[in-house]
Amino acid sequence: MAFDDKVDNKAEEVGGKVKEGVGRATDDEKLEAEGKADQTSSNLKQAGEKIKDAFKS
Repeated sequence: MAFDDKVDNKAEEVGGKVKEGVGRATDDEKLEAEGKADQTSSNLKQAGEKIKDAFKS
């Protein structure tokens, strides 16, 4: 996994956590759901990169 991919994926995950928290604090269900979706997307990307790395070794 390239370092910049790791940083991008982690930034997306953190951004999703922030969105989820803001959505929860402001009682905005749509924003909270977007945050959860961002986190899920980031986790899937990270898993895909780990699989790629396993086959490279």
